[in-house]
Amino acid sequence: MSMPDRRTLEIRAGIKDSWAVGLGLIPLGLAFGVVLTQGGFEWWWAPIFSTVIYAGSMEFLAIGLIAAVTPLASVAAATLLVNFRHVFYGLSFPLHRIRSRLGRLYGVYALTDESYAIVAPKAREPLSGTRILTVQVLCQLIWVVSGTIGALIGAVLPDGLAGLEFALTALFAVLAIDAFRANRDVPAPVLALVCGLVALLVAKSQMLVVGLGLFVVCLFVRFVYRNKVARA
Repeated sequence: MSMPDRRTLEIRAGIKDSWAVGLGLIPLGLAFGVVLTQGGFEWWWAPIFSTVIYAGSMEFLAIGLIAAVTPLASVAAATLLVNFRHVFYGLSFPLHRIRSRLGRLYGVYALTDESYAIVAPKAREPLSGTRILTVQVLCQLIWVVSGTIGALIGAVLPDGLAGLEFALTALFAVLAIDAFRANRDVPAPVLALVCGLVALLVAKSQMLVVGLGLFVVCLFVRFVYRNKVARA
């Protein structure tokens, strides 16, 4: 098979991998665009946010932070806490399958929850860099376009709409269900639930940070224990 034909097949495979999650990004992007313009921004800020920031949860959070003229140090701290999970994504994301340096730079930049949820479960398959980049490019393209359309819609809607930001929570729930169906790893969601409940009880105002921290510690302990058992 010639190189162009193989690349075409890999692009098609990447589109097939990501179309379902891509469809899920459309209502989320529309909600983001509406929330952005409802927050007092012009519609053209939507593609800027989705290109410069490109982190769904942080983009929603950035709307309020920027509108409130939050100090840069506070914005940086919030960004670190919200997106720190991407450090762990990188540990298991098959970035080494992407050969070109420019492609790897884009792969790091475009490593989102959605692209990780699509690619990581397939890491044992013979994934190519073209297939991985197709997933990431398609996810970002859908996000930018849907966000821009949502912003245009939000610009003509009456002020005072609320509740659209829940679309982000709904998407995370769907991704978690899909990940469980792919791996059937029962302890992981149980640990996540327990950590969340503990964080809610001991530090309600800092639940997200405490819960994520506990979950990371539990995953690390579990990883060490499983390796120790495997070697025994």
